Amino acid sequence: MPDLVLLSLAFAAVLLISFMKGAFGGGFAIVGIPLLSLAMDPLQAGALLAPLFIAMDLCALVYWRPSTWSKPDLLVLLPGLAVGIGLGFLVLRFANPHFVAIAMAAVTLFFTGLWFTGGGLVQVSPRSLWKGAVAGTASGVTTMIAHSGGPPVAMYLLPLGLSKTLYAGTTSLFFTVGNALKAGPWLLVASPDWTLMALCLPACPLGVWLGWHFHARLDQRQLYRACYALLTVTALKLLWDGLRGYGLI
Repeated sequence: MPDLVLLSLAFAAVLLISFMKGAFGGGFAIVGIPLLSLAMDPLQAGALLAPLFIAMDLCALVYWRPSTWSKPDLLVLLPGLAVGIGLGFLVLRFANPHFVAIAMAAVTLFFTGLWFTGGGLVQVSPRSLWKGAVAGTASGVTTMIAHSGGPPVAMYLLPLGLSKTLYAGTTSLFFTVGNALKAGPWLLVASPDWTLMALCLPACPLGVWLGWHFHARLDQRQLYRACYALLTVTALKLLWDGLRGYGLI
């Protein structure tokens, strides 16, 4: 049996990620990983979370149904996601992922900085096939190496000015596909604590349910403000991990 501190941290992390899934769709899984890293190896934490993400996704599909999906955007994003997960697996196994983390953090901070300095207004942009393909691929790479695929796909979707429910539903399905694709490769990288995983499982439906009710209380501007703020936090965490990996902090 896992010790009480580890169990508490793991349950809290899974509950937090599930809450984000219910409230904002997908892409903010990294916010729970720092909690787990306090008590276990990051690779073990990633392997523990990979199957739990699938449980969260199944719970979220109860709320984020096909009517909440932006299908034209998913058709652009999903092929790149599959390619990116394959590339991310190679990076995780054979290369140093710290440079990828730093580069993605820098691009994301620039993107969010422009939004905040522009007064927090959504400048609606037209869809772009090549931007969607690049965003899907970059998201696949970062979700594979750091469970942090949110920034690239958000940088593509947020400027489209989707409604809050359409944005959340689209990201939820996007990462449902991504989490299903990356679970197997992650289990090849590290072996999880199956007992701890089973004990954390009840946090998935509870967190998604709480997040869904929170989403219903947000207006459009609040959702976008929250998403950009979470993107900034995610980018700073990626930057910290990348710099620490190089021994710079």
